[in-house]
Amino acid sequence: MTQDELKQAVARAAIDYVVDGEIIGVGTGSTANFFIDELGKIKDRIKGAVASSEATAARLRGHGIEVLDLNDVEAISVYVDGADEIDASGAMIKGGGAALTREKIVASVSGKFVCIADGSKLVQTLGKFPLPVEVIPMAANAVSRKLTRLGGQPRLRTKAGGTDAFVTDNGGYILDVAGLSITDPVALETDINQIVGVIAVGLFAQRGANVCLLGTGDGVRTMTF
Repeated sequence: MTQDELKQAVARAAIDYVVDGEIIGVGTGSTANFFIDELGKIKDRIKGAVASSEATAARLRGHGIEVLDLNDVEAISVYVDGADEIDASGAMIKGGGAALTREKIVASVSGKFVCIADGSKLVQTLGKFPLPVEVIPMAANAVSRKLTRLGGQPRLRTKAGGTDAFVTDNGGYILDVAGLSITDPVALETDINQIVGVIAVGLFAQRGANVCLLGTGDGVRTMTF
C-alpha cells in the first residue's frame, strides 16, 4: 500500500470513534485531510466540528460541515489528528503543519485523542523529526539560544522557496529543533514551556494520544494508552 492509502485506511477507521450527535475536534495535515473527507460522508451525524487551523476550517466547510468557535463549545467528545512521530507511550511530536498551538488547545479540552498515522510515524524515541516550537516573533533569537542550551539545533522555519519567516495562524514564528533524542518527553515539554517567549511546543506528552490507529501493510493496528 502507498503512504496515501495507509492514511486513507486509518481515516476510515477513525470514523468509528465519532460520537453521534456531538461535536468533534479535527486536526491539521495530510492525514487529517483524509479524515475530513470521510467525515463529510457522515456529516449529518454530528453537530459540527472545532478546527485546529484555518486550513482545516476551510476544508470542513467545503464538505458542508459547520465549524464552531471553541469559545462557544462546552465539550468535545473526540479529537482526531495525525502525528509527525508517536512513541509506544502515546507521546507525539506534532507541528509539521504549523498548527501545533491550536491542535494542543483543542486536544486539551477533548475527552479522547485519537491519533491517525501511517506506520512510519511509530518510533522508539522521539526526536528524529525536528521538534517544532512556536514563539513570539520578537523572542525568536532569545528562545533559539535557550533551545541550543537544551541540546537542540533550532532553525527558523521560512516560507516555501523564500527566506522570510513562516507566520502561523496565531502570528507566531516556528523554530524547528533538530538533534534531540527525547527520552523523557514530559520533562522536556515542561522545560520548553517555561521558556519566556514560547507560545507552545509540539511535544504532546502531558496530554498524549489515548488511541493510535496505525496504518500498516497488514491493515490498521490499534494501539491504546
